[in-house]
Amino acid sequence: MVKKRFCVHGYVQGVGFRYFTWKQALKIGVTGFVRNLADGTVEVIAVGSESQIDALDAWLQEGPRTAIVDDVFVEDYLGDKEFTAFQVLH
Repeated sequence: MVKKRFCVHGYVQGVGFRYFTWKQALKIGVTGFVRNLADGTVEVIAVGSESQIDALDAWLQEGPRTAIVDDVFVEDYLGDKEFTAFQVLH
C-alpha cells in the first residue's frame, strides 16, 4: 500500500473541495481523510495502490469546478495511523 500526504494550495476552502474529494476518494477506493488547514490549504491523506494514488493525485491537480488549484505538494505519509474508510474531518 502507498501512503501519501497532499497539501492543496489555491482557492480550495469554502467551495466544497472536501466533499468533492471525499466523493472522488470513494470512487477510487482509497482510505484516509481530507481536512481544511488554518493556512487556507486542504490536506489529504490517502492510502491505496499506486494506481489509486496516481488517480487521486491527477484529480487533486484539477479539483472540482468550484475550486482553483494553484499547486499540490505531495510527500510520503509517515504516520502509523491505519484507516478503514475515507473521511471528511472538520
